[in-house]
Amino acid sequence: MGKKKKRIGILTAGGDCPGLNAAIRGIGKTAILNYGMEVLGFNAGYSGLIRKDYQVLDEIKLSGILTLGGTILGTSREKPFKIDKENPIDKVALIKENYKELDLDCVVCLGGNGTMKTANKLQQEGLNVIGLPKTIDNDVYGTDRTFGFDSAVSIATDAIDRLHTTANSHQRAMVIEVMGHHAGWIALYAGVAGGGDVILLPEIDFDIETVCHTIRKRFERGKPYAIVVVAEGIKKPNNTNAASYVSYCIHDMTGIETRQTQLGYVQRGGSPTPMDRILATQYGAYAVDLIANEDYGKMVAFQQNELIGVPLSEVGGKLSLIKPDNKLVIKARNLGVSFGD
Repeated sequence: MGKKKKRIGILTAGGDCPGLNAAIRGIGKTAILNYGMEVLGFNAGYSGLIRKDYQVLDEIKLSGILTLGGTILGTSREKPFKIDKENPIDKVALIKENYKELDLDCVVCLGGNGTMKTANKLQQEGLNVIGLPKTIDNDVYGTDRTFGFDSAVSIATDAIDRLHTTANSHQRAMVIEVMGHHAGWIALYAGVAGGGDVILLPEIDFDIETVCHTIRKRFERGKPYAIVVVAEGIKKPNNTNAASYVSYCIHDMTGIETRQTQLGYVQRGGSPTPMDRILATQYGAYAVDLIANEDYGKMVAFQQNELIGVPLSEVGGKLSLIKPDNKLVIKARNLGVSFGD
């Protein structure tokens, strides 16, 4: 009697981002072609695992998705371990039951911090789980890079590039807000790549008067405009957004004509960059290698230019934040960029 084929599941949870389909393809094609595994895709994140809502993924379904944005499996922010008082069903018990009925050997969970935290809990419940770190925010602990980040930085940088021309034409201060509730990686990288004059991050406390002084001095030196890049999660008064707050203060304190732009969800959409396609594909293939070796309970990570498996117990629920001594922050300061502190 032949050895049983491994059967694995894939789900994408949390917010969407470019590169998810590339990762699904990397997992599925490696599993099918290299290891002869069967692959199921659960629809709408952990919800699909709870409802046993899935589709069989074969080569045909995995073809032509490398360049597509979003996720062919759909996603949700379902949290199986969170008790719903209005509908107190045991979601974890349902997941364990479905996992057993479908004869799964492992579930690969693609997501951010919350997804990795849930994946670790499912591992503790007896399921075999592998995690893949995706998020445009690049804030998953334990990896140097998440897929989706490069695409978001590319989109934000392109927007900043375009703002330079209109700011110069009208001699204005332009404030652009990018995503990043707790981590300012997009603002830092896009701000440096796009030639921002001021970059405001959630991790570095800033003084709005210092920001305004920097803008005023720039105009006094004969510079025709200024670009301010802000992460959405910077400290600000309640009931206001980052761009509106900073834009209002600059105009109020300096008298300089100021405009604001919020990129919003456009940063999460569209086709992934070549770098994200490659990274997501590598992550997916490496995840299957871990499964083949029955090395479960790991998150695929990129550290010091190498792919490794990091225990989910070490990464779930933690954040990778920018430190004041970050090398890019230091380099940017040397170039004259102000962080408002």
